[in-house]
Amino acid sequence: MNQYETVFILTPVLSDEQMKEAVKKYEDHLTNAGAEIVHEENWGMRKLAYPIQKKSTGFYQLIEYKAEGNVIADVETELKRDERILRFLTVKLDKHAIAYNEKKRNKKAEAAAEEAQA
Repeated sequence: MNQYETVFILTPVLSDEQMKEAVKKYEDHLTNAGAEIVHEENWGMRKLAYPIQKKSTGFYQLIEYKAEGNVIADVETELKRDERILRFLTVKLDKHAIAYNEKKRNKKAEAAAEEAQA
């Protein structure tokens, strides 16, 4: 099993509920295909570098998961068909990227724990 991360941009005209519903759809699609979701992160509304479909902002979402290679083609086909998705990118992570992501998550968790104590 390889580890991948997919970042996709949702159209900004969606409500929070619709955005969460779209993200849940892809999480469910991955788990039903046999993938194990390692980490999921909402980056929120961000300005795009250039307009896409006459939109200058979008909701960014990251999903990191372990899956077999054939799952990726299915997920990307679903992303292409969904009109709520402006862009997406799937990357296969090597051992260095996996270690970096774990280190970054641990650092963020420690910072949150320190804030909670203060």
